[in-house]
Formats: sequence, structure tokens, C-alpha cells
Amino acid sequence: MSVTLRLGYVPLLDAAPLIIAEALGFAEEEGLSLDLHAAPSWAALRDMLAVGQVDAAQMLAPVPVAMALGLGRGPVRFEALCVLNLNGNVVGISNALAAKMASAGYGFDFTDAAAAGQALLEAAPSLRIGVPYTFSMHRELLLYWLAASGAHAAQLDIRTVPPPRMAEALQAGEIDLFCVGEPWGSVAVENGSGTLLLPTSALWARAPEKVLATRLGWAAAEPALAGRLLRALWRAGRWLGRAENHIIAAEMLTAQGRIAVSAELVERALTGRIVTAPDGREHVTPQLIEFFEGAAGFPWRSQAAWIGASLAGRHGLDVAEASASAADVFRSDLYRLHLRPAGAILPGASEKLEGALAIDTAVPAERGQLILPADRFFDARIFDLTALAR
Repeated sequence: MSVTLRLGYVPLLDAAPLIIAEALGFAEEEGLSLDLHAAPSWAALRDMLAVGQVDAAQMLAPVPVAMALGLGRGPVRFEALCVLNLNGNVVGISNALAAKMASAGYGFDFTDAAAAGQALLEAAPSLRIGVPYTFSMHRELLLYWLAASGAHAAQLDIRTVPPPRMAEALQAGEIDLFCVGEPWGSVAVENGSGTLLLPTSALWARAPEKVLATRLGWAAAEPALAGRLLRALWRAGRWLGRAENHIIAAEMLTAQGRIAVSAELVERALTGRIVTAPDGREHVTPQLIEFFEGAAGFPWRSQAAWIGASLAGRHGLDVAEASASAADVFRSDLYRLHLRPAGAILPGASEKLEGALAIDTAVPAERGQLILPADRFFDARIFDLTALAR
């Protein structure tokens, strides 16, 4: 007899592993039945998990880190059992702002974050920015990019907008720029209200985006269920990572209103072939979103530490202490324990130099061969967790 687990999600492409694990029977093979619950916003989903309405949830990677640092609402803490996907977000701007940038000679190549940041700030000395949640990679990456481009905090008015409302907010003139997960950026192009400026992979090539979050201690109390769930999601991610499955994946993800857009928009994001402007301009971004390759699901402690350091800098916390506390939130130990039996290729270490790989690189693995793709930040900085503790 299968065990029912209640899982929460926000209707975005990166909820795909949860949806596919149920739809294709990967959960059933593990003796699970996944009862999926859509949430209208990240705040609502956070609360659903906190009070036990769901057992686990797709979650913005910085949320469990922020809670461990004492930021945000409530005393409940979460932990991240795996990364559901890398990247998957886009930066979009209003057509009026795009026209100003074009008139100044900007070419919209969809890859050069340094040039895009300079052109953006020259065209708009102040910006009203939409992000899906206060503690999100959208916000952290945008602030990292804009600060490195020369922006000051006083120039940036950051507003929280649920993903399905982002295109509407841009069209209504409430914001000038947004960062949101696909397919909601593409919706702004489809309805003629916006132009896509960059994928967030142009800011950090391998940024953790969503994680599988549970309440602190749930995985220890329910090790068998945690293992079954992790293996089902790992198999779903592997299936999603195969290019030959993208068309059927797009159909399945949009069926029954799970993600309430056309299958075509979802397929574009899966393939990385994105229409970036209302005139039909198109750009191809390999690994616009990544579910599997290069140990994409592995919860690197150093990724969590980068998030902790970023949050600490904004909230006046000790960076070294925050990074160390953040690292403990990403449970690489549990991932190893439960994914070894599935045959996952696991890295030999649980921390790495974030941003250090300029090219695809072979790294030590527990068994087999592991190739980690390039993971550079746009400004070539390198984040070294171990250096913070010295």
C-alpha cells in the first residue's frame, strides 16, 4: 500500500520534478502517492509548510537559509533535502525602458550581463523592481548584479509580486523591471508588455533556484519517506533532463491547469529557445533551466553559504557566522544517504569554490565520473566558504 505525501508548489516550470514524479509513476515505484497542492504565492507556501498543511514543498532556495538566520516570520525552521533545479529565471523590462536602451545603442544579446547592467542604469537611474519574494534568488542575484554594475540601494525600489502577476504588474506600469521564473517572464513578451533582457544564468551560470524543503527534523523522523521522496524526484529530474522528453513534458506540465499557460511557452523554456521581445526576436540559452546534469540536484553546502553571506551583508549579520549556519541548511549528508541506492553519481566533496569553473571540469566522485559544468559569476568573482572561517 502506498503512503500519501502532501507536497506544495507554486505554478512555475521548476515545480516540474514534483509534477512529473507523480504523473509518470516515479513516486508510485517508491511506494508513494503525491498529493500536490498549488499555492498562490511564496508566502502562502511557506506558511503551508510551516503549519504542516503539506509535508514538503518546492521552495525558494534562500527561504530555509533566511529562517536559519532568524530572518522573516515565525520560529519554525526548514531544511533543504535537495536542489530541484538550477537557474530557470529571466530578467525582463518594460518596452518603454527597452526602447530607451535601444536608442542608446544597446544590442540586446541576452548573454552579456556586464553590458546589460551598464546600459540599464544609463537608461534608468532609478528602478522599480518586481521579485516574487523577499528571500529569493531573484532578489539576491539582481542586487549582486546591479551593485556590481554601479547601482546604489537608494536607486532601487524592490516590490514583491507573485509570479503569475508579474507580467500584469509590468503592463500596468507598477514596475520597470522584474526577475521571475519561467514561464511567467515569457508571458510578458506574449502579451506585448515587456522585453526579456537576460537569463539569470548570465549572472551566475549554475545558481541554485528551488529546493525541496521540509520542516527541520522531518527527514530524520521519517527517513524511509524522505528517501523514497528524494529518489522519486531524482528520477523525475533525470527524465526532465533528456531533450527528447521536452515536448511531452510541456504537455504534461500544463495539463489540468498545473501551470496555467500554453504548452508552447513551457517547451520554449525547457529547450532554452526563448522569444525575448514582442517583435519575435529569439535567443537560445543552453541550460536555461537544469534539472539533472552535472549533479544539479546535489545540495552543495557552499551554495547555501553564498546565500547566507549575501543575506548577512544586507541585514547586518556576521558574514562568517551566517555562512556557516546557512551551509548546515543544505543537507548534502541526507542526499548522499538516500541517493546512493539509486545509483546517483555523487561528488566527493560537499563544498566547492563557487564560480571557479570557467569550463566543464572533471571532479572527484564517490564512484564513476562527474563532470561539473562551468559555473562562473558574470564578474568572475569566486566565493570560498573555507576562507570565511580563517
